[in-house]
Amino acid sequence: MNDKVYPSAKPATANGGAAATDGAAAANGASNPAFPANKAQLYNASRPAYRPQPPPRRRHRRGCCCCCCLWTSLLILLILLVTAVAGVVFYVMYRPHRPSFSVETLQLSRFNLTDRSLNSAFNLTLTARNPNKKITYFYDQINVKILSGDLAVGDGSFPAFTHGRKNVTTLKTVVSSSTTPFPADTDISPLKSSLKKQSLPLKIQLDSKVRMKVGKIKTKNLRIRVTCDGIKVSTPTGKTATVATTSHVKCKIDPRIKIIKWTI
Repeated sequence: MNDKVYPSAKPATANGGAAATDGAAAANGASNPAFPANKAQLYNASRPAYRPQPPPRRRHRRGCCCCCCLWTSLLILLILLVTAVAGVVFYVMYRPHRPSFSVETLQLSRFNLTDRSLNSAFNLTLTARNPNKKITYFYDQINVKILSGDLAVGDGSFPAFTHGRKNVTTLKTVVSSSTTPFPADTDISPLKSSLKKQSLPLKIQLDSKVRMKVGKIKTKNLRIRVTCDGIKVSTPTGKTATVATTSHVKCKIDPRIKIIKWTI
């Protein structure tokens, strides 16, 4: 007689526990499914974490430059202030004025023009005035040039002289031109046109160096140019000299300051 075998309750319980475990795992799998990592996740995982850098420290060089500029500006302002005060004191003490020049007479005794050269002679008389009470002027030789338009029609000079305080000095010289040929590119047509009209426009130009003496102090040489414009003279006929009109002539004095190769 065959015996019947009945299954035990423990295996059933074990199978049931396994089923329950499988059910919990299935439930957990349903809530957090596991997927393979994509390329972006792999790339971000290999990159180092970003750490913000602290701001760069400010250097002290900029502050030093600003300080130097400030002190330089203050020094320049101080020099300008001292110069202005010294100028005001000098003006109050000495009351300086420029010397003045005027054309007394200008006579044209000879004027022969050809296509190649010019032969002329002028008798020039100038008056120099020093209105200052405490300033003396010392002039070097004064070079004289007479021009008609841009063409020089006579050259001469005045000797060096001392111009005393509150003094009026009369200067006389002969300004002439020889028969030296004109340069090849010289245009003498305006001069010929003036001769046909019997009225020759002239300009006198003086160039010299001058020093001043204020009290016991002497300055260095300063180049000056005196220009007397607006002169008109008729051409002479025969041996009789003609006298130019100089009543309304004004002479202007300009300092000539040389900077490297340029003259102001």
